[in-house]
Amino acid sequence: MNKFALTHFRYFDTQDEQQQDAALMIENGHIEQWLPIHELPPIVPQVDAQGWLLAPGLIDIQVNGGGGVMLNNNPSIKSIDRMRRAHWLGGTTAMLPTLITDTPEVMQQAVEAVALAVDSLPGILGIHLEGPHLNSGKRGVHDSHRIRPLDAGTLELLTHMAPEHYLLTVAPEQLPAGAIRQLVEQGIRVSAGHTLASYEQMRAALAEGLSGFTHLYNAMLPMTGREPGAVGAALEDEQSYCGIIIDGYHLHPTVAKLAIRAKAKGKMILVTDAMATVGSEESSFELYGETIYAVNGRCAKEDGTLAGSALDMVSAVRNCVNTLEIALPEALRMGSLYPAQFLGISEHYGQLKAGARADFILLDEQLNLKQTWVLGQRCI
Repeated sequence: MNKFALTHFRYFDTQDEQQQDAALMIENGHIEQWLPIHELPPIVPQVDAQGWLLAPGLIDIQVNGGGGVMLNNNPSIKSIDRMRRAHWLGGTTAMLPTLITDTPEVMQQAVEAVALAVDSLPGILGIHLEGPHLNSGKRGVHDSHRIRPLDAGTLELLTHMAPEHYLLTVAPEQLPAGAIRQLVEQGIRVSAGHTLASYEQMRAALAEGLSGFTHLYNAMLPMTGREPGAVGAALEDEQSYCGIIIDGYHLHPTVAKLAIRAKAKGKMILVTDAMATVGSEESSFELYGETIYAVNGRCAKEDGTLAGSALDMVSAVRNCVNTLEIALPEALRMGSLYPAQFLGISEHYGQLKAGARADFILLDEQLNLKQTWVLGQRCI
């Protein structure tokens, strides 16, 4: 249907109050307008949402894999499409496929594949290059032999697409002074992660234009009584954004709750750091030739080292509400509006308003996903 009205749903208004008896008019994949249901033109086809909760589609800026594939293992448009479809099952309607530290050849293949996907697969927003310019002392699951200084090869790769299609995670202390500023001046978004940067080093990076922190608390210096560390710098800064993994394994719930309270409102973003098992029946996968296991929602190497997550976005929202006691409207914004604002795309993503893309999800009372829609087309 090129034009239809979505009806019989609940939604949150601008005051975070639940409302109903409205209809969402959708035409050619975009939202045309909101109307009282009794004002609907009789000739417009209607889609009954069965009383479920309507929310903007979720946006994930850190997706390593899904549907049984890892971007690192097969950096192709076919893999990206498979990942995209797998994450529809978790309410994600837009995403950044994420390549963790790898060889120059794999980086090249991934960037070229994502460039094709941006033009042909709705919901693929660009690429998140998480590495390779990290600190081996906080490498996590990243291969230490592939971590290396910022080089001309990466700088050239960052010209294959418009700059707004890139998110680059680096360890700021591993880059030359002024490098972050130069990247930001080119329009590249730069985030800090897998870093041993001190509070002072992180403040210097923020002054150069660093705008994000990748999976807050994980793979960075924590905040202590005498040393604020990277986490202290992240929570203090009112302009930057923090990605946070709410899966019950990466952060203790109390730590997560306090971090969200401390950070300026609108600057905390839910991410999954999802691996291949998400949206798949598989319980293990290969990375760098080593088997990673997903057991009880936890992805880890055989030695217990966390290796991404088995999380999807709607579960992250649900965990925020049920475990962290965050109000549902705010939890939904953390998964939709705030990542859209971070990426500079909130005019068309992350909100259900006239002119925006018709990317939305429908949830039941227990916050289970019932339907996912992308560009006005039902995906699940």
